[in-house]
Amino acid sequence: MKLLTKAIEKTLPKMGETEKLPNSKKLCRVKFFNPCGSGTWYGIEWDPETREFFGYVTGLGCNELGYFSLDELANTKLRWGLGIERDLHWTPTSLEMVMDREPAGL
Repeated sequence: MKLLTKAIEKTLPKMGETEKLPNSKKLCRVKFFNPCGSGTWYGIEWDPETREFFGYVTGLGCNELGYFSLDELANTKLRWGLGIERDLHWTPTSLEMVMDREPAGL
């Protein structure tokens, strides 16, 4: 599975563009997840040169805003030959709504 298509990439704000927006206006435009366990990554901003996202990460011990690498996600090897997947049915959702839905610290 291709984790980031050109169509999705075109919709992503560049790094820093949403910094001054409230969480209700920041959109989590792409969602990646671990199909074998916990770990969900929501991409808000994108840097095509470094191939890094700024976004919201959950399910890895604590929920936090930060940076994550598309290449690291793509190179993650899981059980049964699986890898990190992109949610094909994801609809861009405000960061505020995502934060309200995700259990704290799981």
